[in-house]
Amino acid sequence: MATNPPKIKTATSANERLQKVRNTFEKKYGESPLFYACAPGRVNLIGEHIDYCGYSVLPMAIEQNILAAVSVNNSGRIQLANTNPQYKDFTVSCSEDIAIDRDNPKWHYYFLCGVKGIQEKFGIAPLAGMSCVVDGTIPPSSGLSSSSALVCCAGLVTMEANQKSLSKAKLIEFQPLRATDVKLPDGAVFVISNCCVEMNKAASSHFNIRVVECRIATKMLAQVKGLDSSRLLKLAQVQTELKASLEDMLALVDEVLHPELYSREEICKALGITPEQFSTELLSANTQHVTHFKLHQRAKHVYGEAARVLQFKNVCDSESDKSIRLLGDLMNQSHASCRDLYECSCPELDQLVDICLKSGAVGSRLTGAGWGGCAVSMVPSEKVEFFIQAVREAYYLTDPRRAAMEKQSLFVSKPGGGAVIFLEE
Repeated sequence: MATNPPKIKTATSANERLQKVRNTFEKKYGESPLFYACAPGRVNLIGEHIDYCGYSVLPMAIEQNILAAVSVNNSGRIQLANTNPQYKDFTVSCSEDIAIDRDNPKWHYYFLCGVKGIQEKFGIAPLAGMSCVVDGTIPPSSGLSSSSALVCCAGLVTMEANQKSLSKAKLIEFQPLRATDVKLPDGAVFVISNCCVEMNKAASSHFNIRVVECRIATKMLAQVKGLDSSRLLKLAQVQTELKASLEDMLALVDEVLHPELYSREEICKALGITPEQFSTELLSANTQHVTHFKLHQRAKHVYGEAARVLQFKNVCDSESDKSIRLLGDLMNQSHASCRDLYECSCPELDQLVDICLKSGAVGSRLTGAGWGGCAVSMVPSEKVEFFIQAVREAYYLTDPRRAAMEKQSLFVSKPGGGAVIFLEE
């Protein structure tokens, strides 16, 4: 079985970015890097907010990535630095238990999550000492998985520094874990546009409130159908237990869950639990303040979006001459559901999506967690230049702040490569 990470020999002098990171590394640490690790960002073409409910998603790796230059030593420390001066240096001892402060999100904690994950996977003690410089081309808080790429890059770095490897896997389906390649139709490209509103999931409760609402909806549906709700946490598990289709689940949601807000009292009564159990078993640390919940809307989105992912794949597999239009329609339906049922969009994203559609996109939708970040648009190849100019004029140039960010906020997204280790030739 192929192992991860693959290793490629390269001359840093032939790559401007590698040379820049090398120069920063040498200035910072007074030595040359031993190797480089790279992990791509990704854009979710469809399938938003359903992975944690047990359903498959359809991501595409992009060219934008996280790159790290690394040396290995006997210092007993992991030293971290970033080419972006807004991200401060950090040092941690290899002999101490690596602590992640969940309530105080900083860039280095994401890196340390990757380190800690590999350390625990292989039982490495102590870790090899490392000096690292990190460089990123993925816009932060944009929905393009900059934090996930940083975690993955740190995992690669830790494996290589400690001479470990993992079998390769792509995470697309979750029950069971499977990966399937999907061939996108010829004649269209995907364009990424950042609405220039940042939303940090770790520093807000929007994301966790949706997770909690889906968990409660799972238990409410299970209770009504006579299932053991105490052991079910994900909406996909209810479908599996009932051996029902997604269409059946959508009908069940309409039948069982009302669109009006649910109070804590109503939920406790329906599930036969105490307020204390509700707080400890259903809520997370940063959702204890929430008193009312939307269950019908959240479950409706999840089951509908799960169905759209399957339809998207089926359209790609059919290689129909109508594929581009059909995929565009599914993307538009996805955005409407994210906006109206899951309420994870924002006015700027909705405005940007509308501009993208008026500028020639056949489909456009938010990608990533939402509440800011990026839209992904499917654009016929022959319209790309016109599309980019039209979006530039209608969205970016109308606002000085957006105009200043435009060059790194609007770009054609070509499929990127996987995670890789670069070694000097």
